[in-house]
Amino acid sequence: MNKMPGMLLAASIAVVLVGGTRVHADERGDLLLLKNTTLNLIEALVEEGVLSREQADRLIANAEKKAQEEAQRAEHEGAQSDRRVVRVPYVPEFVRDEIRQQIEAGVREQVVEDVMAQAKQERWGVPDALPEWISRIKFKGDIRLRGQQDLYSSDNFDFSHIDFQQSNEGGSLALLNSTEDRTRARMRLRIGMDARVTTNLKTGIRLTTGSFNDPVSTNQTLGNYNSPNRLVLDRAYLQYQGHNADGYNWMTLTGGRIPNPWFSTDLIWDKDLNFDGFAAGFRYNLGGGGSLYDIDEQDSTLFATVGAFSLQEVELSSNDKWLFGAQLGFQKVFKDQSSFRIGLAYYNYDNIVGKRNSLDSTLTDYTAPEFMQKGNSLFEISNDTGGSLRRFGLASDYDIVDLTARYDLARFAPVHWILTGSYVKNIGYDDDAIRKRTDGQMFVNSTLFTEDPSKDKTEGYTLKLTVGWPTTYERRSWQAFLSYRYLERDAVLDAFTDSDFFLGGTNSKGWIIGGGYGINDYTWLKVRYLSADEIDGPPLGTDVLQLDLNAKF
Repeated sequence: MNKMPGMLLAASIAVVLVGGTRVHADERGDLLLLKNTTLNLIEALVEEGVLSREQADRLIANAEKKAQEEAQRAEHEGAQSDRRVVRVPYVPEFVRDEIRQQIEAGVREQVVEDVMAQAKQERWGVPDALPEWISRIKFKGDIRLRGQQDLYSSDNFDFSHIDFQQSNEGGSLALLNSTEDRTRARMRLRIGMDARVTTNLKTGIRLTTGSFNDPVSTNQTLGNYNSPNRLVLDRAYLQYQGHNADGYNWMTLTGGRIPNPWFSTDLIWDKDLNFDGFAAGFRYNLGGGGSLYDIDEQDSTLFATVGAFSLQEVELSSNDKWLFGAQLGFQKVFKDQSSFRIGLAYYNYDNIVGKRNSLDSTLTDYTAPEFMQKGNSLFEISNDTGGSLRRFGLASDYDIVDLTARYDLARFAPVHWILTGSYVKNIGYDDDAIRKRTDGQMFVNSTLFTEDPSKDKTEGYTLKLTVGWPTTYERRSWQAFLSYRYLERDAVLDAFTDSDFFLGGTNSKGWIIGGGYGINDYTWLKVRYLSADEIDGPPLGTDVLQLDLNAKF
């Protein structure tokens, strides 16, 4: 056992005991307090096992003996002539060195901690080890593991629905599965990077699982004989943010392969959809305070967004396919952090309708959509000798008006009540133009049945109620939701609407119910049950059950 604590304590007790015989009466109280403190310290060392009871008793006895000897020596030398003098016994050199080393070690440790913390924060002396550009880059990502069941109604007709996407790709008719239930294991991985180029300019890049041919799904279905999965470039863009003299972000310009710039729901744009082109967003503070410090005045905001996006570049024609859009909206934030947001948008598709080929020609095959899900009205654009069905194009043009609103009641935070609704109308549907374009042979409802174009189906709406935390990223956070959805066949372009409900596409109606729970920070479970039926045509009922395990990093 280390003898140093005992030696230091002995010296301390000796000082106290000797001092008790050498001071004025008015100082005895202080020395008595010091003596009792020292004795209590010895008792604490005994209780902690540092000293045994025998060692403690011997230590005190030796100290008292040395104190008495010192007192007798002082009396012999006549020290009582001045009772105000306090004699301190000799402290050995090695004891003084030990005390000094302990003090220096304590001070040095504290100083080193403070200096290292400041050096880490200010990056002292490491310009080559930590390049400046590292501080301007941020990585992020998420992974989702999904179990999914596709359940078909027993009332469905077998071999009654055409997979027009597969037909266009393969050059012959292919059929949709409408009767055989499926169970699938699926995965989604997304890895993104944001880099600040200058103060106002940044770039964003994201890689994800998925397909080169499917713009509305980043899922990778497992079960390919353990072959590796692919990663595709999902986003790559530059974004410039304009600020006024008070630092208020009044303009955002984005170009490249960009995230969805619209305030919308998945009734019209799937959540995995990104856009190829350019968008500009503007904000105006109605409260009159443009400064970021005027928080109380930034409760009402006007916003506007415009965009132009390339859908398909056609090599042998000047009729490239484009999407143009504009949106005007208003947002209000209340004192209890509740909020209301509403936006009115107009989307115009250019050069997307099909054109029928001349006999045995393929020159207008490019007018067929590069991607479809199901539901839109189509007609045959192939015109081969013998009349074989080979390729199909869109019968209607699409000019869509979309009204979306969202009210978030935060009065009972962290529990929120969120009501979201959206209404869409395709005002580009023209039955006379369709009749002329298709010669009356319009295929609808993913079937070969024809219908009079005057029976237009061009409206859709959805309403969703969410109760719980706004997100489930935190441990024990929760959320439940219920929604109803009704989307007629030509209300929106079926290529870009939600890919999960009805397994994608338009001409569907039904319910979605589900919820989520945070099992740990940035790790949560989510379950959804989507029950959908076809609006027009032969019976087609499709229910989808999804169980997701999500992790965000």
